[in-house]
Amino acid sequence: MVLIRWVLGRQDIRLLQRRRSLLLTLAAIVFAVLLFCEFFIYHIVIFQCSWPELKTTAHGAQEPLLKAMFLADTHLLGERRGHWLDKLRREWQMERAFQTALWWLQPEVIFILGDIFDEGKWSSSQAWADDVQRFQKMFRHPSHMQLKVVAGNHDIGFHYQMSEYRVKRFEKVFSPERLFSWKGVNFVMVNSVALEGDGCDICSQAEAELVEISHKLNCSREQVQGSDQCGDGQWLPWSAPVLLQHYPLYRISDANCSGDDAAPPEERSIPFEERYDVLSREASQKLLWWLQPRLVLSGHTHSACEVLHAGGVPEISIPSFSWRNRNNPSFIMGSLTSRDYALSKCYLPFEDTVLTTYCGAAGFVLVLVLAHFECLASPFLFGWNLLRMPTPTTRFFLDLRELPSKPWQWAEQETTAA
Repeated sequence: MVLIRWVLGRQDIRLLQRRRSLLLTLAAIVFAVLLFCEFFIYHIVIFQCSWPELKTTAHGAQEPLLKAMFLADTHLLGERRGHWLDKLRREWQMERAFQTALWWLQPEVIFILGDIFDEGKWSSSQAWADDVQRFQKMFRHPSHMQLKVVAGNHDIGFHYQMSEYRVKRFEKVFSPERLFSWKGVNFVMVNSVALEGDGCDICSQAEAELVEISHKLNCSREQVQGSDQCGDGQWLPWSAPVLLQHYPLYRISDANCSGDDAAPPEERSIPFEERYDVLSREASQKLLWWLQPRLVLSGHTHSACEVLHAGGVPEISIPSFSWRNRNNPSFIMGSLTSRDYALSKCYLPFEDTVLTTYCGAAGFVLVLVLAHFECLASPFLFGWNLLRMPTPTTRFFLDLRELPSKPWQWAEQETTAA
């Protein structure tokens, strides 16, 4: 009896050890997968991005180089729309991507081209304060880096929703500059929602600011600095500006756009609506005429596109930075001087890659659990049985082996069977 109890006790101990080993294995797998999908994958992907190199100038002159990072359409969810899990997942993705990009790339200035929030156009004062607090946590940055923001339609509302209160509320938090100059590079940041052209107070003020900026840029040109119209004020460093805005300049559609992060093929030929999807023809012509930019960067469409406007002015639409709007978000990296620029795109981890990793890990864990409780045959035993399973050819030869070796024995066998 004592021997039986001792044997049963040994079996219980071995069972407990096996269970503990299983739990430790499962915990290690879960921890490793979480660490990879929520931290390491961002470093692995963004580490592969690098700043574009400028072509050397003809005389080899060395100009100050500005490293700028451009992203758009973060769409932080508010209290009305979106499930809490959706909000948590997307915001964690953007925070990790942004902080990892700052760690590896060390940009000097970051521009976000509108639609920072998803519900700014109708959020209450308290909801707005909560959204701003979350934004400042997610997009925190060192003091030696600057963060500049352009207003989008989801931040202050479309033109019919836009109000002085919403515009002032946005400007109080982000203090947007219309004209920003650093290292000889001029950036003009436009409130494109206000370029409706109907003469509203906010629209008239926005156009007056652009006319004043146009005057400053014109006076910075060497050939007009002696003009009486410019006076003796402090000149900007002469450089054709980079135009930053939320709405793209007018184009018929995305039919000529291509690339992995362009709009889906079935959507590219859908005509854009002026003042809703893109700026109007008139507003676009005014911006090109007043500012004479060398480059235009915009957002709003959530998809990538490159367009060449009249006068050879290129425009690049930047895809959304959030998984909520696309599977393959990205941002633009720019190396700029007063006379030249070079751009490259940096992709973030694809959402389906992360989901596939989680599903694969879940399947592997399930197999381990089933095998532990002997609900599933050992993979080696299953493979051995599969190899031993007779094929139609081998089954035919096995049947032949069972037949009598002499013909008269066939007849005897048939007679016996009858």
